Amino acid sequence: MKKGSNLDVLTRGVLKENPALVLILGTCPTLATTKTVDGAFGMGIAAMLVLICSNVFISLLRNIIPDTMRIPCYIVIIAGFVTIVKLLVQAYMPDLYTTLGVYLDLITVNCIILGRAEMFAGKNPVVKSALDGVGMGIGFTIALTMMAVIREVLGNATFAGTPIPFLQNYKISFLSQAPGGLLVYGLLIALVYIVTKGKAPLKKSFSCAGCPNAAHCHTACTEKGDEA
Repeated sequence: MKKGSNLDVLTRGVLKENPALVLILGTCPTLATTKTVDGAFGMGIAAMLVLICSNVFISLLRNIIPDTMRIPCYIVIIAGFVTIVKLLVQAYMPDLYTTLGVYLDLITVNCIILGRAEMFAGKNPVVKSALDGVGMGIGFTIALTMMAVIREVLGNATFAGTPIPFLQNYKISFLSQAPGGLLVYGLLIALVYIVTKGKAPLKKSFSCAGCPNAAHCHTACTEKGDEA
């Protein structure tokens, strides 16, 4: 697969650069919404819709938004799409809306969404930005759903709220609690590391060059050096 091709952009978020299991982003919703399969899948789809829409919109405006104002502009755009998705979920899927609660609103500050806006959508054309949103969204949804299946099936002996009779006497309630979520999350990260043979491009994806605060950090370090 040619690096940088549309297919590569679409598929890299599924495994090679999975936002939750490789880039370790969005840990708050990853841990908080994976107690049930319904909640995890719903959060994944909601985040993916926001990611696709915000990526496309930011890519369209990438040559118009002033560089010094890009982060506030990105947040406003993302918040607008989060509001639309939230209202749709509230109107048509009230049970899911109740399950996700405040975590729907927190998609606005989800570092996956803002990170892709800053590192990809703001620098690439519309088609690739849309594909990046789809790929990252699918990867995030898969990660959440995998965690939820393990936690709900083994922790509550249910699947999507449906009881599993032969597991009722073998519940591992620890998995449905916060420490259990951390354990499952860590094991899945380790599994992906083994599958990818440790070749996940973490060092390439995160550096001062891609950070919106890089200039400030450099200035602060220089000032401290002058004071010393």
